[in-house]
Amino acid sequence: MLRREARLRREYLYRKAREEAQRAAQEKKEKVRRALEENRLIPTELRREALALQGSLEFDDAGGEGVTSHVDDEYRWAGVEDPKVMITTSRDPSSRLKMFAKELKLVFPGAQRMNRGRHEVGALVRACKANGVTDLLVVHEHRGTPGTVSEAKPHLIIHGFSSRLGKRDDSHRVITFANQDDYISFRHHVYRKTNHRNVELTEVGPRFELKLYMIRLGTLEQEATADVEWRWHPYTNTARKRVFLSAS
Repeated sequence: MLRREARLRREYLYRKAREEAQRAAQEKKEKVRRALEENRLIPTELRREALALQGSLEFDDAGGEGVTSHVDDEYRWAGVEDPKVMITTSRDPSSRLKMFAKELKLVFPGAQRMNRGRHEVGALVRACKANGVTDLLVVHEHRGTPGTVSEAKPHLIIHGFSSRLGKRDDSHRVITFANQDDYISFRHHVYRKTNHRNVELTEVGPRFELKLYMIRLGTLEQEATADVEWRWHPYTNTARKRVFLSAS
């Protein structure tokens, strides 16, 4: 298991480095192409390799299957096979937290809920990997009283996600993720048509606000050793002006 994780990590880092090199080369070619099309001088830093870049442009076209990225590689085949989601809580959960976990299970169609008991994080992750679980959610204590949730598959509304980081069935249940300045409002509604023109909308639980805090290269039990790929810096001078989940 450890050798496999080390191999997967090396493969990930290799794909990431190769992708960055390809992106840098493509940006150089685009600068040369625009300079030639607009009859402008080629940028000084590209003049030495301009001929080679111009020659490689002849082999570029708009075909292919589209650009893939190590960032969305995990969900590349989304839609081909349904994800397998496991939801659990922190230890010694209150009755409210147990109810919240039950409602959260219904938010994700096909999800399973497991009582935490005395299980440690490492044991949870190993069990998930052994059973083909794609996503593990661990919910912790917070204020709020969950309501009743329908088990119908929800219709998703994704609003305000347009950057590379932010982008990842018809039903009478609607789940909304609304992004405003990188704060994501989660809302959950059911609706019914009273006649051919009017719709009655009713909010059900849970409702909460989300803020992306950190992205680590690793699973939950590797928290102490995993590399931090991205971290929110709320105390920098430009923190309020910068957004990452929506295009600027």
